[in-house]
Amino acid sequence: MKKSKSELREAIVDMAITIAERTNWEAVRLFDVATELNITLDDIRVYFREKEDLVDAWFDRADSEMLKAAETVEFLSLPSRERLQHLIMAWLDALAAHRKVTRQMIGAKLEPGHLHIQIPAIMRVSRTVQWLREAAQRDATFVRRALEETALTTIYLATFAYWMQDDSENSQNTREFLAHKLKMAESLDHLVYKEAPHPETTFGTDTETQTAHTIPLAIEPAPSIEPVTHARHAKSD
Repeated sequence: MKKSKSELREAIVDMAITIAERTNWEAVRLFDVATELNITLDDIRVYFREKEDLVDAWFDRADSEMLKAAETVEFLSLPSRERLQHLIMAWLDALAAHRKVTRQMIGAKLEPGHLHIQIPAIMRVSRTVQWLREAAQRDATFVRRALEETALTTIYLATFAYWMQDDSENSQNTREFLAHKLKMAESLDHLVYKEAPHPETTFGTDTETQTAHTIPLAIEPAPSIEPVTHARHAKSD
């Protein structure tokens, strides 16, 4: 049965990943992908202008999984910091089955002299961070938005780099690394803006901390002081 356009596009990406697992990403050639799928190079060109477009398609899958993770009712009930944690890990988990190939893709992008690849890669990172903010329903504006984007981009890239070398079960070390970075960002946000944490405007915090900051302390009136009557000693005549 002939594949639909979307199915063929995904099959091309899958086959490129499969070949890379057998060899490495550098060794993947589009004519090998075409041969394996019994299609022509022109069939591939309809969907991908060059091999590098396959990398974008691979990371597009991670973006899609991240956005799907934000569609549940349970997600919307999470504090903001936990939303960010959940989304970034959903993005990484989408790539986890082929971590080695993903690492090789990034390595190829970082090779000297590949500016034509590296500049679009910067835009790709920015795009993912923007989707991350939208999925987490971040609503900061102006300077605070710019600072938040910078912080999230730094955390996202640092976590991605850490994850690529992480061999712990279920990427547990990466989860802890990310949680620590988000907590630091939250603390810095509170320090800079000196306001009560709120799940929609900061990096989030636990319920107990939110309550402590958002409920003002009751000021009890000072106890009334009864006048003290000093008895006068009668002078003896």
